[in-house]
Amino acid sequence: MATRTQPRSKAAKALAKPDLLDIYRLMLLSRRIDDKEIQLKRQNKIFFQISGAGHEAVLAAAGRVLRPAYDWFYPYYRDRALCLALGMTPTEMLLSAVGAAEDPNSGGRQMPSHWGHKALNIVSQSSPTGTQLLQAVGCAEAWLRYTGIDGITDKPVKGDELVYVSVGDGTTSEGEFWEALNSASNLKLPVLFLVEDNKYAISVPVEVQTAGGSVSKLVSNFPDLLVAEVDGCDPVASYEVLLRAAEYCRQRKGPALVHAHVTRPYSHSLSDDEVVYKPPKEREEEAKRDCTLTFPKRLIAEGVATEAEIAQIRQQVDEEIEVAADMALGSPQPTPESALKYVYSPDVDPTSEQFDTEDDPQFSGDPTTMVDLLNACLKDEMARDPRIVIFGEDVADVSREQYLKDVKGKGGVFKVTWGLQRQFGSERVYNSPLAEANIVGRAIGLATRGLKPVVEVQFFDYIWPAYHQLRNELATMRWRSNNAFSAPAVVRVTYGGYLKGGAIYHSQTGAVVFTAIPGLRVICPSTALDANGLLRTAIRCDDPVLFLEHKHLYRQTYNKAPNPGPNFMIPFGKAKVARSGADLTVVTYGAVVQRALVAAKELEEKDGVSVEVIDLRSLSPVDWDTIGESVRKTSRVLVAYEDALSWGYGAEIAAQIAGECFSWLDAPVKRVASTDTFVGYAPALEDFILPQVEDLARAMRELHAF
Repeated sequence: MATRTQPRSKAAKALAKPDLLDIYRLMLLSRRIDDKEIQLKRQNKIFFQISGAGHEAVLAAAGRVLRPAYDWFYPYYRDRALCLALGMTPTEMLLSAVGAAEDPNSGGRQMPSHWGHKALNIVSQSSPTGTQLLQAVGCAEAWLRYTGIDGITDKPVKGDELVYVSVGDGTTSEGEFWEALNSASNLKLPVLFLVEDNKYAISVPVEVQTAGGSVSKLVSNFPDLLVAEVDGCDPVASYEVLLRAAEYCRQRKGPALVHAHVTRPYSHSLSDDEVVYKPPKEREEEAKRDCTLTFPKRLIAEGVATEAEIAQIRQQVDEEIEVAADMALGSPQPTPESALKYVYSPDVDPTSEQFDTEDDPQFSGDPTTMVDLLNACLKDEMARDPRIVIFGEDVADVSREQYLKDVKGKGGVFKVTWGLQRQFGSERVYNSPLAEANIVGRAIGLATRGLKPVVEVQFFDYIWPAYHQLRNELATMRWRSNNAFSAPAVVRVTYGGYLKGGAIYHSQTGAVVFTAIPGLRVICPSTALDANGLLRTAIRCDDPVLFLEHKHLYRQTYNKAPNPGPNFMIPFGKAKVARSGADLTVVTYGAVVQRALVAAKELEEKDGVSVEVIDLRSLSPVDWDTIGESVRKTSRVLVAYEDALSWGYGAEIAAQIAGECFSWLDAPVKRVASTDTFVGYAPALEDFILPQVEDLARAMRELHAF
């Protein structure tokens, strides 16, 4: 049951005069940096500004409660005062504002106030509101997993660290806020949620955002969640409430949520003008609560400080900011070509020979299916690396561990993870809520703390709630932090049609939506052997990987193979010539590979046409060398893919071939793909919509005859 706390006087006594003066200094420093940035923006010396004005008191208090480089931090853009309290300097903040190369937050890659600092455990922040919440839960979950996994000898946990995550009141309308609270409470994770409620999400007031106008009332029934409400303009009251909330988390009683009522004296950002939606009276009332004005008056009135001491702090702050601004303005900008760095890991290259053992498989046993060889790879890798954790919907054998002896076990809808929980335990293989963003967001947090999550999204058709996390968070983490942070997680997902009855919502493809994302590797095997070797590379590489598994191929007999052994790897960006030929080339992947092979055999037998079939295997990166070599040999190219014809993955392949191999082409690049519709339920509809052998054979004949 949630608990509501009230301020106690003993906390005020814990803050001595130096503490109180330092809190004031941090509050004023934060405000003055905002003012300096506003000045610089008006002088066109910086390019964006968003302030933390009005939030300083609760954040300066949080900085005294929390432990830099010990706790973990997922702040949002108003958290300037917290970052100062943790040890980030005014110079570092202004380096971010001018977009300097030495900016520790992002190396000039992100907007100002997008905090990130490796040495302080401030994890790189992005712009979308609320996406950091699930990552914070995953970061806290890392403590739980490290503690429970015996095989990890060097556990990077302290035992009483917590994870801080903050949001504005508007962000509490996001679904991921509720998903984060649900998982944090369910797992009793040490997450300190701070809701900084300034009553506005840009121009939308809190009563429009939140039923009843109070998020703390709405969350009061989450089990094991400590809930506290406080005047966030009072740093002493905030310190007390945050101290007890932090201790609650450190004692592993569960998560805590502090609902702090603050103000927003400046507009949302310099791109916004609050005068057009906030009436003068409301702005005047807010101004009376300005913590940078009320707190020094209180210190003087209570005899804690003299007017001279307050004046000295103001002078020191102004001088510090002037020096910081001069240093930032004089700092070099990033070199243009540095933009290409850190899209992927600079240290581990999954396209290299280090990951190529394809020519030396150590086969054992009878040929078996893709499902079995994926399962075998996961078993081998989990035995090799105790940091690997597997979770998703239905991936465990059973959630209620006491029934393991009584049931056969689920192990995934398609049985890819069957038996893993029995072998490696429930701390390493476990079910998640039915929430795709929850799966991927938590995986990012776990990966940031050094674990290796291999998660499953049950169907490609339902991956879209996780797209925000995949595109804006997982793929960008390394680049946006200038290589300070990374999240090398593997996301497995089944996709595709050719299984009767799948219809619109169980037959989708759409790889192009993900191959268009820099920073994300996209892999798609068509055989059991390739699936085993490519998944092993995905797990061992240092980049995030989307691993596409075609469910039609899971148990086909034509793509079986024996187990190639625990060190069998196929590098990314290495296509396979599935069939050699001389007259035309087919570039394809996934379930269309086998159909292309059947069509190619038919053409050779009936028409005497020699067709080469290239199985891409790796969709991003692409093996352009193998494609180019084949095109130079055959001079005719057919690109075949399961996605819709228009705007699909094959369009980019065709465009690249036309652009790079034009001199060798004797015919236009041709494409065969699905119709520009969704996949239908009736077998006749599905057969018509998806590319079939006869479609491929007809296109090959037309191309050869050109």
